[in-house]
Amino acid sequence: MAGSHHLQQEVPRLQQKLFFVFIFAVVCASLYFFLSGFCDSSLMDTAKYLRQTSKLLPLTQLFQRKNATVEKTVTDFGLSTSSLIRSPGVPGAHIDNVGKDWAATRRLPQAIIIGVKKGGTRALLEFLRLHPDIRALGSEPHFFDRHYSRGLNWYRTVNLSGRTALLMLRSMMPRALEGQVVLEKTPRYFVTAESPGRIHTMSKEVKLIVVVRDPVTRAISDYTQIVSKTPGVPTFETLTFRNGTESELEVDTLWSPISIGLYALHLERWLAYFPLEQIHFVHGERLVSDPAGEVGRVQEFLGLQKIITDKHFYFNKTKGFPCLKKPEGSSKPHCLGQTKGRPHANIHPQVIHRLHQFYQPHNLRFYQMTGQDFGW
Repeated sequence: MAGSHHLQQEVPRLQQKLFFVFIFAVVCASLYFFLSGFCDSSLMDTAKYLRQTSKLLPLTQLFQRKNATVEKTVTDFGLSTSSLIRSPGVPGAHIDNVGKDWAATRRLPQAIIIGVKKGGTRALLEFLRLHPDIRALGSEPHFFDRHYSRGLNWYRTVNLSGRTALLMLRSMMPRALEGQVVLEKTPRYFVTAESPGRIHTMSKEVKLIVVVRDPVTRAISDYTQIVSKTPGVPTFETLTFRNGTESELEVDTLWSPISIGLYALHLERWLAYFPLEQIHFVHGERLVSDPAGEVGRVQEFLGLQKIITDKHFYFNKTKGFPCLKKPEGSSKPHCLGQTKGRPHANIHPQVIHRLHQFYQPHNLRFYQMTGQDFGW
């Protein structure tokens, strides 16, 4: 009887334990199917997305397109992707290729090569592009002389469709990381009366670079380029002197190849907006004879480490011009185009002598304004 009574007491306890085990098993099973279904769904969606997209783009471009979508979204709201990438906990904030794409933004230039035409601006730009902390626009945007009416939004972007000037179709300025210098070149700015004020409106701190050379040889080089593009142009002597001959030797200062060389006259307009220490003058002749030295001074002016040195250059005796041993994006030596270093037109020595006399007072004034003697 005692054993039977004890068994009757144990049955309810056993039933209670079995009930709790059953409930626990049901909960675990439900949780398992829920989680496995969620993961499978996510993986299937992701795999489906990758399969669809990989038909059009490789994986690296896939990341770039996703980054571009994010960048467009934050740009539409007036934000900066660089501020997002620096925020703690944001995916991609670590330094890798995808992270760099996220952090790189398009912004207005911090430095501009404003002149002068046929002074060596293209050579300087190509040399500077060797520097990893310089992001330079290859073409000349001509914003502050020709396209200013389109506004700064156009300056940031180019409209390729022609439908709306401010459509964000393609960025004009190159992407740059924080700490990199965005640079553009348009030599016509130096001689355009409106450019100093317009650039000052964009940025009061922008750094300006002017490549200058002997105004006489610069004018002859300018004329040589004109002749190469426009056959049948009158002689240099005819265009240089107002009466068409060198008898009275009255120089036509309205002719562009002559007027560009009046450096002091043009510099006055820039000094009305920018202090002299914000303008760096590159010696055009030394850019040929000592490219590393001139480029080194530009790097210092821009506040960059001197990375471009003598080891990056070699002198091409055929062209009489320095060339790059390893230009940007290439492992092969590179010289500038065929138009660089081409023979100048033959000018009568008397004309050259008269032009040196004409430019002498203007050159001396330019030396006084810049505090540099260029030796012309």
